[in-house]
Amino acid sequence: MGSGSSRSEGSEPSPRRGGSKPRGRAARRRAWRRGRWSEALCRLVLRLKGYRILASGFRVPVGEIDIVAQRGAVVAFVEVKARATLDDAAEALGARQRQRIARAAAAFLAQNPRVAGLTPRFDVMLVRPLKAPLHLEAAWRAE
Repeated sequence: MGSGSSRSEGSEPSPRRGGSKPRGRAARRRAWRRGRWSEALCRLVLRLKGYRILASGFRVPVGEIDIVAQRGAVVAFVEVKARATLDDAAEALGARQRQRIARAAAAFLAQNPRVAGLTPRFDVMLVRPLKAPLHLEAAWRAE
């Protein structure tokens, strides 16, 4: 075959970063929608718990934060993980992603001096099908 590909016939493509399998466009779109729906559900739960949502989908070149919320003297940087089981959701947040979230949190505080004096906290909300989101406060500390 003159396809110009360096991959030998019958070989598998290299796995994507994180070991996930390549997904088609429709599967990525479903995952994106599920993620947005999960984040909206978590924002609702946080509001019901007395939090004020300061930002959602905060993105800077060094990282991203799903939800930034304030309650009292605490500003919570919340990562939302939607998976089939709690174990899968809990394992989905690795050290590298925690570092990116911490860097994004520092950028958020630098851009928003009115909350810079609050106590920062890193939370995780785990979302499973047909269950209420599980909110893990102070899930980790920035290094």
